[in-house]
Amino acid sequence: MDKRGITTRGWLSAFLRNRKGMAAVEFALIAPLLLSLYFVTLEMSQGMEANKKVSRVGSMVADLVGQQGRNTDKQNLDAIMTIGEAILKPYTRSNADIIITGIDIDKNSKVKVRWSRKLENGEFSRDAVKDTITTVPDDLKIPDTFLLRVTVRLDYRPMIAWTVEQRTSMGLLGGFDNIRMAETYHLRPRMSDNMSCDDC
Repeated sequence: MDKRGITTRGWLSAFLRNRKGMAAVEFALIAPLLLSLYFVTLEMSQGMEANKKVSRVGSMVADLVGQQGRNTDKQNLDAIMTIGEAILKPYTRSNADIIITGIDIDKNSKVKVRWSRKLENGEFSRDAVKDTITTVPDDLKIPDTFLLRVTVRLDYRPMIAWTVEQRTSMGLLGGFDNIRMAETYHLRPRMSDNMSCDDC
């Protein structure tokens, strides 16, 4: 019993009956969960949108390259890849890698690279050298034919685990701080049976 004659049991009982500030306590308990759900939902929607754009870039680049005719050059291919990369905007946390490969399939169904071009880390260069052995899906391995292959890769960095200053992940999401998104398209040239790129 204290000096005012209130017992410990009476004080505890009065404390439990007091409802002042209960809403604030409930909000403090629920707010972190609500904020977490909000950010996870936001991140999932942005991730799905980025994945759709990766697919769209691959399809568009493959379609434009396929319309180049019998001959193309690295200037045209570089311009097409630049347009493809622009489709990913406003996503800017990492750059997409785009690889375009002209593929010969000989009469023995041997698959070789005829030419290649890539955009990687913002730089244009050759990918696989001529006559490098490569692979294509079995149903596309038709003797004496030519194929175009376009591959688009993006290392998606979630917004909640990324810092602008360092352009690196903060490690908040364990193994999900860098999600690899990729799409590959194979198609035949539209304007001719094959396609050359003499300066690639």
